[in-house]
Amino acid sequence: MLRRGFLKTLAVATISLVSAFGYAWAAYPERPITIIVPWAAGGGTDATARIIGSLLEKELGQPVNVVNRTGGSGVVGHEAIAAATPDGYTLGLATVEIGMLHWQGLTQRDYKDYTPIALMNLDPAGVQVRADAPYKTVNELLDDIKKNPGKFKASGTGQGGIWHLAIAGMLDSLAIDPSTVRWVPSQGAAPGLQDLVAGGVEVVPCSLPEARSLIDAGRVKSIAIMNPERNPAFPNVPTLAEQTGSQWEIGAWRGIVGPKDMPADVTKRLAEALDKIYKSKEYNDFMNQRGFGMKFAAGEEFLAFWKKSDEDLGAVMKKVGLAK
Repeated sequence: MLRRGFLKTLAVATISLVSAFGYAWAAYPERPITIIVPWAAGGGTDATARIIGSLLEKELGQPVNVVNRTGGSGVVGHEAIAAATPDGYTLGLATVEIGMLHWQGLTQRDYKDYTPIALMNLDPAGVQVRADAPYKTVNELLDDIKKNPGKFKASGTGQGGIWHLAIAGMLDSLAIDPSTVRWVPSQGAAPGLQDLVAGGVEVVPCSLPEARSLIDAGRVKSIAIMNPERNPAFPNVPTLAEQTGSQWEIGAWRGIVGPKDMPADVTKRLAEALDKIYKSKEYNDFMNQRGFGMKFAAGEEFLAFWKKSDEDLGAVMKKVGLAK
């Protein structure tokens, strides 16, 4: 009787614990996983999410479904990630824009509303000019900008987009008024670069991979990269710091995240799987073929990167009057 009573008590206690901590104690994953993409199908973020999803299926042994939740300049998808149940079954591929949207007053969400799992990609901004431009270094370009305030125009994204903030932050870091170079909004780097080639603007501060085809065609040249290290694919392009001493760095990034307060064991399992994916031949071949930059950071390291990116973007947006 005593033994039977003890076993009954133990069973009740076990059920209570599993009920309270079910998703943390259960073997993860036990069912399909969803990755939310805040941008449209067919774009770079969508493509990156789908290669990660297909490789994550192999690592975790469960289907991984990629779902596009577009709208509001990225607000809708990022909101859906943050609002999901923090059990590891709804993840998202967050992008650099989440560090810009709250400064614009479009959402209240920021890095504190997510669980950072793994940064998977970073494409630093470059400084592109026409191939026949007289500038061999970024210092020569900056000298001309200072001598001719208001003469230069730049393009590569919409007003307040990542590449707009890239050139504004670069100028500000060198004590040059960001308004000295007029920003011409465009639908992205590709039309901005075409405008550059056509002579409509003088500078496009997009990533080097986006400019690769025109660089290879000899129509555009890159004279600086806003990153602490040179890009291995473009070893002859010096960093901004090498030439000017400015420590300004910025880039478009993508990382796998979840809602706030995910269980530590689930987050660890995912980070380990994503680390293996990042190091895999399949992922490297995919990213290299598309010219996407490679950078990995997990957990606290990713959080520190994200926090700095958010603060840097906010500071520049305030400088150019885009923060609310």
